Amino acid sequence: METATLLKPKKKDKKYKRVVLSRSAGGTVLIFAFLTLVGAFMVLPLVYVLVTAFKPLNEILTYPPKFFVQHPTLSNFRDLIEITQETWVPFERSLFNSLMLAILGTFAYIIIASLAAYPLAKNRSKWVYVYYQVVVLAILFRPEVTRTPLYIIISRLGLINTYWSLLLPVLAGSFGVFLMRQFMMTIPDEMLEAARIDGANEFTIFWKFIMPSVKPAWMTLTIFTFKDLWNTGESQYIYEETLKTLTAVMQSISSAGIARAGAGAVVALIMMIPPVVVFIISQSSVIETMATSGIKG
Repeated sequence: METATLLKPKKKDKKYKRVVLSRSAGGTVLIFAFLTLVGAFMVLPLVYVLVTAFKPLNEILTYPPKFFVQHPTLSNFRDLIEITQETWVPFERSLFNSLMLAILGTFAYIIIASLAAYPLAKNRSKWVYVYYQVVVLAILFRPEVTRTPLYIIISRLGLINTYWSLLLPVLAGSFGVFLMRQFMMTIPDEMLEAARIDGANEFTIFWKFIMPSVKPAWMTLTIFTFKDLWNTGESQYIYEETLKTLTAVMQSISSAGIARAGAGAVVALIMMIPPVVVFIISQSSVIETMATSGIKG
């Protein structure tokens, strides 16, 4: 038994062509079963974090550890609430810092990266290629390499103990520029020329034509940027407790010893939820991005 699909006819053809694939139905079932197993294996860590948050302390410390919870409890959540109430800085303040940083930082980075990528993709200046190569080379540098010079720059600008010290390094990232530029290269120049002939300026073209056309790219960039900003923990630029993010506070709680292992499990669950939700909302755009990015160099 063989599977088949219909292809859209060419302009000169008036009928659909029936193309028979060489893969049998059995092969399709095997591939589906294999992908199901791989997907289940990849989701196991998420499930383990979820069930561990409901384990009592004795089950968390059991060796060898058991995957599923035997006696579910909410005591870990109560312990975390009590711990956060005893801290100097309210839990709501740390949550606000993380949400503000993740949401505003993600929005700002998408705009900045898109504005920087537009001329790199559509400008025909002889220096554009040089600028693009600088962007590509900047991706190769690990954060550990730039940590010292970045600290000097932030310090000289007087941004220590400010939100800007957490935002500016992210806004200066080059990966988003590279990704947006690759997608913008696939947009036909004829469409932009037609818009210019109709009287549209560059700003209108950017907002009305470019950004809607590269929606999969900036949705994907939203996932990566939000994840990085949300997971911002202990920072070398922040020393005031009122400016620390939720991740930094949660890390200090979960690293306080065995007695807080249950609260640490709840911390892992809380920190996992927002990135997972953002990914679920944008997963279709991620698949489209991985399938079409990198077509043009």
